[in-house]
Amino acid sequence: MSTSSPRLLVTGANGQLGRLVIQQLLTRVPASQIVASVRNVEKSAAVLPAGIELRQADYGDEASWDAALQGIDRVLLISSSEIGSRVAQHGNVIRAAVRAGVQLIAYTSLLHADESPLGLALEHLATEGLLKESGVPFVLLRNGWYTENNLMGIGDALGRGVLVGASGEGRFASASRADYAAAAAAVLAAADSPAGKVYELAGDGAYTRAELAQEVARQAGKPLVYQDMPEAAYRYLLVSVGLPAPVAEMLADSDAGAARGGLFDDARQLSALIGRPTTPLAASVAEALKA
Repeated sequence: MSTSSPRLLVTGANGQLGRLVIQQLLTRVPASQIVASVRNVEKSAAVLPAGIELRQADYGDEASWDAALQGIDRVLLISSSEIGSRVAQHGNVIRAAVRAGVQLIAYTSLLHADESPLGLALEHLATEGLLKESGVPFVLLRNGWYTENNLMGIGDALGRGVLVGASGEGRFASASRADYAAAAAAVLAAADSPAGKVYELAGDGAYTRAELAQEVARQAGKPLVYQDMPEAAYRYLLVSVGLPAPVAEMLADSDAGAARGGLFDDARQLSALIGRPTTPLAASVAEALKA
């Protein structure tokens, strides 16, 4: 590997996080160093910046990664969105990375995955185990909650005057996707290899769902209160409004985990890594209300 110009590949590069990572990488390295792996090259070419090499690969197709990873030095393995299939899919990428001689894998795991009360942690921990067994040098980006997750459906909540959840008094030390993308780009493009490091990444500030409702109400100029629900009732409500059962289960379980402190961290490793404060809640709320 050339230490001055390693080739960097971002998996799932046309997803919400992947596109932001590509944008951030372009502020650090030339486009010629960046490769984006996507399921559909033709469709992705319309949403990714010109000058980025696109390679076809599918998390579910191990063979597709052999070609995609040829000549690649460092990989950002963005976790799959397919709950229940993640470990197998991540394993496909990791095994191909071994065959291709990849020098570093950075993996987007979950905040404090090794002690998290969230069910989401299980697949992330299993993937971390695969990385340890693989022999490929790796770094863990243990991402906390995206603020955008807590702002989904905020318009509907304002219409009802009620924001619902099951997080109780749990505090979310969330940050924006752009913040996490900046961290991933910083690690992937670092001059020195960050292999062996574990970053617990979370926002500088924290808030309860009740405080979130207050901030939304303040900016929108409309009443909004938080209504806490039992986990099972919240899960049922999410399914009743059309969410797939696995997604509803994940969101309800994550809220219950947040109530037990699973999405709080005050070490500020994220802002230290990106060299600036994380995006304030008020700014994320303002952006959501514009949308």
